[in-house]
Amino acid sequence: MERKTSMDSAGAALLIGCALLFGLNNVTIKVANGGFQPLFQAGLRSLGAVALIGLWMALRGIPLPRPGVFRRGGLLIGLFFTGEFLCLYIALDLTTVTRASIVFYSMPVWLALAAHVLLPGERLSAVRLSGLALAMAGVAWALLDRPGGGAAAPSLLGDVLALAAAMFWAGIPLVIRLTGLARERAETQLFCQLAVSAPLFLGLAALGGPLLRDPALVHVAAVVYQFAVVASVVFLVWFWLISIYPASAVASFSFLTPVASVALGWWLLDEPVGPGILGALALVAAGLYLVNRPARAPTPA
Repeated sequence: MERKTSMDSAGAALLIGCALLFGLNNVTIKVANGGFQPLFQAGLRSLGAVALIGLWMALRGIPLPRPGVFRRGGLLIGLFFTGEFLCLYIALDLTTVTRASIVFYSMPVWLALAAHVLLPGERLSAVRLSGLALAMAGVAWALLDRPGGGAAAPSLLGDVLALAAAMFWAGIPLVIRLTGLARERAETQLFCQLAVSAPLFLGLAALGGPLLRDPALVHVAAVVYQFAVVASVVFLVWFWLISIYPASAVASFSFLTPVASVALGWWLLDEPVGPGILGALALVAAGLYLVNRPARAPTPA
């Protein structure tokens, strides 16, 4: 398909759909934690997704990653991916979807900050710096706003783990840029992450106690959704959109994902959404928009 120079209505509709499906992902993790140990659930998700991505690659004639790809950075992005979802799955066992999502989806902020230091040509403009400040203020608000509720209250450790997950996530595109993995296909990059993480998650889960927590059909369905829809189809659609539309235009929609996740956590799980959560969400969403807003083209002389 011909590459486009700007976002159109079809691309915007697909990006909004991706945001909703990504936002639902955290809800399904929280639900499935009721039936599966978090790391065992993460292992099942990576195992199912790597099988589907491998099948997709075979059908499309895309070769599996060569050993050199793993040595050049595939193993490292797999380890970052493992750290990201290890922290996220445990975080969602300890805190609410609404709180974890605000913190976790602040990832573009930490990526922009790291890229400013590590990548030539990724300097932060005044607008992006203001977005960075807004989003960081929102994350701080979410971490410091501690509701009551005794033993059932969201855990500060869970919120901090969601922040750690965001930082691991930010490390993945940095490694891809710094190691030359950007020259590999999106499917190859995703396969590396899933193939490395699946055995690590399952091995860690085996050391962490019982694997099952009285699973029911709803818990199984939640895990299937994660690997069959989000970790496979939605990721591939998102990467396809990146290949068709300007990356900055695609990234500018990132503020929708935490909004969708908070709304779905409130709607489907009946999680409380008070002024603190709404204020933190507004700051993070505004910050993400400014950090990822496409730069204006220079005015011709």
